[in-house]
Amino acid sequence: MTSDLIAGGVVAEPVRVRRLTDQEGRRLQQIVRRGSTSSVRYRRAMMLLASAGGNRVPVIAQLVQADDDTVRDVIHRFNEIGLACLDPQWAGGRPRLLSPDDENFVIQTATTRPAKLGQPFTRWSLRKLVAYLRKVHGRVIRIGRETLRGLLARRGVTFQRTKTWKESTDPERDAKLDRIEYVLENFPDRVFAFDEFGPLGIRPTGGACWAGQGRPDRVPATYHRTHGVTYFHGCYSIGDDTLWGVNRRRKGAANSLAALKSVRAARPDGAPIYVILDNLSAHKGTKIRRWAQKNKVELCFTPTNASWANPIEAHFGPLRQFTL
Repeated sequence: MTSDLIAGGVVAEPVRVRRLTDQEGRRLQQIVRRGSTSSVRYRRAMMLLASAGGNRVPVIAQLVQADDDTVRDVIHRFNEIGLACLDPQWAGGRPRLLSPDDENFVIQTATTRPAKLGQPFTRWSLRKLVAYLRKVHGRVIRIGRETLRGLLARRGVTFQRTKTWKESTDPERDAKLDRIEYVLENFPDRVFAFDEFGPLGIRPTGGACWAGQGRPDRVPATYHRTHGVTYFHGCYSIGDDTLWGVNRRRKGAANSLAALKSVRAARPDGAPIYVILDNLSAHKGTKIRRWAQKNKVELCFTPTNASWANPIEAHFGPLRQFTL
């Protein structure tokens, strides 16, 4: 891992994000895998997910095409304020007309269900919220819709549907994360990551490219699905910063074992290696465990519902965007 020199020539601890919560990990994984309309948000999410997976700062900088200092700044900012760092707030514009206390009241009102405030509707629109704030008994707040929209965005309040959530229930969560962090810090040249990415449909997909104005590249609107779906079985070398893999028709123990054998072949010296992977049943069958023990391969499983801890996850985003 990269380190920084501080006063006296002492080497500081490697720059890395703090341990993610399951909710933070899934959110970053979702942004990286599915993309984002904001390039800033997407690149910052990729930096954080890559750091959480144990990737070094120079590797992350190369992954997102940024300099090392930018990556370090984003990591430090996340450690200070969490996921709010995905949307940086740059200063500018005229002074605010609302006091901080007024702004807090607006945010509190916007995040309270209208029915609890005696209003006969189920959700706020900007127009309804502005009208309500102008007639609050004892505290009239005059604010326009665009100013309100900007305030909500600045405070990280967006209009969204209710979602489900889940936390890892793995009783060995901390022990597994500790082991992953230990091997990444102490044996980076002997650590690999493995995961499947898919299902991938073989179909024409509209992408993006440079083209003459008004003459975009085109793909057929109709197609015949003649190839079904595949799964990319990816392997990643932490020390070499190298990704490779094979597309398979399905997940399964045989395909997982073939991938693990390709990892073992990358270090043919017979010394122990470590492979980080999730706890899919196809990854931990008796045959795979027996082979791993015989060939000095330690399987470091991520906790249940915490696949974000796998270093390969951050590399699936660019893989999807540029090659698949």
